[in-house]
Amino acid sequence: MDFGLQGKVALVTGAGSQKGFGKAIALTLAREGCDVVVSDIDLKGAQQTADEIEASGRKAIAIKADVSSSTEVDSMVKTALAEFGKIDVLVNNAGAIHALKPFVEITEAEINADIDVNLKGAMNCTKAVIDQMISRKSGKIINISSIGAKKGKPRTAAYGAAKAGVIGLTQCLAVEYAPLGININGIAPGLALTAFGGGSPPSEMLEKAKTDIPIKRTTRPQDIANMVAFLASDVSSDVVGQIISVDGGESIV
Repeated sequence: MDFGLQGKVALVTGAGSQKGFGKAIALTLAREGCDVVVSDIDLKGAQQTADEIEASGRKAIAIKADVSSSTEVDSMVKTALAEFGKIDVLVNNAGAIHALKPFVEITEAEINADIDVNLKGAMNCTKAVIDQMISRKSGKIINISSIGAKKGKPRTAAYGAAKAGVIGLTQCLAVEYAPLGININGIAPGLALTAFGGGSPPSEMLEKAKTDIPIKRTTRPQDIANMVAFLASDVSSDVVGQIISVDGGESIV
């Protein structure tokens, strides 16, 4: 199916990891015809992703930005608009988990860090791009939440709460901005083999996944990228404020 993304400009945050969702999302949107702004706190990784996009025949720029800083986000968006003139699609993918530990052991600094990156980061980026979407009466915003926001997991309280906040943010903004032509949805990925959190999931989680996840495998970055492409397109114009689980059925068992 042609998603009709030719000539669109996408901004993907957290797209520097070479094993993560962000890179797969950026490359997939490029294959569908988008020029891409690749953002990450790791500029070297972002540049690698941008180089692959350029090699495929689309335009791309890499920008270093910490999404928890509104100043850095505003500068990123200003640079992107100077380069491309518009942002049609925003993918709030950047995320982090700072403390895999029992709740009573989590420090205030770790709680703040998880909220700042995962929730405040999505707010900062959305606030920075939405005015130019409003002026054109057109735009797509896709927020990456987590299965951890829908299904409680031990030792992830701050992260899970922040990602649950992303769900609330998505639904509130979807209602507010749908009448202005801006379509906002979210995705809740399942357990995945990425470098998130400093490495792959623990072996015991992977073993449990083989028996607990109906599809009998972990979520792949391409699974998430495919859903992003759908939500970024006008094919999904009647999908508003939804949080779509892409998790092999993990969240329903």
